[in-house]
Amino acid sequence: MLAITEERPENSSSSVTEQLAALNTMPMTEIWKLWDRNFPRRPKHTNRNFLVSRLAFRIQEEAYGGLPAKLKDYLIDCGERHSKIKSGRGRERHLMPGSVLVREFEGQEYRVLVAADGFYEVNGKRFKSLSAAAKEITGGHRSGPKFFGLPEKRRE
Repeated sequence: MLAITEERPENSSSSVTEQLAALNTMPMTEIWKLWDRNFPRRPKHTNRNFLVSRLAFRIQEEAYGGLPAKLKDYLIDCGERHSKIKSGRGRERHLMPGSVLVREFEGQEYRVLVAADGFYEVNGKRFKSLSAAAKEITGGHRSGPKFFGLPEKRRE
């Protein structure tokens, strides 16, 4: 259950508004408790604004439902059409700018940010390809898409 307070039903507008407002003044210990109840693991790099924004989205998602499937499909289509990220030869692999690919390797979690200009960012360094990002993480050559568990390219 996500509700910060139990006095009102979760889906009432005033309850949602109160929960969102409470996030801004809530101590970090309480923020983390709320996070742990709603997400499977804690993020590696955190700051209060990130945690609060994710929790605020989650509160609203629980109260009002997630995005409609049609809107999700539209957003995915927009990302594919406007992405500058290509995957080598053949069919393009589209990743929406702003996406974060997460991979655990040798007990450490790595996050790769998909930048709008077609680059990938890992630990403050920028790479032209996912394979270069995977090499930075592993120290050896790897297929980036395979390393990050992306689906195989579809055959035409």
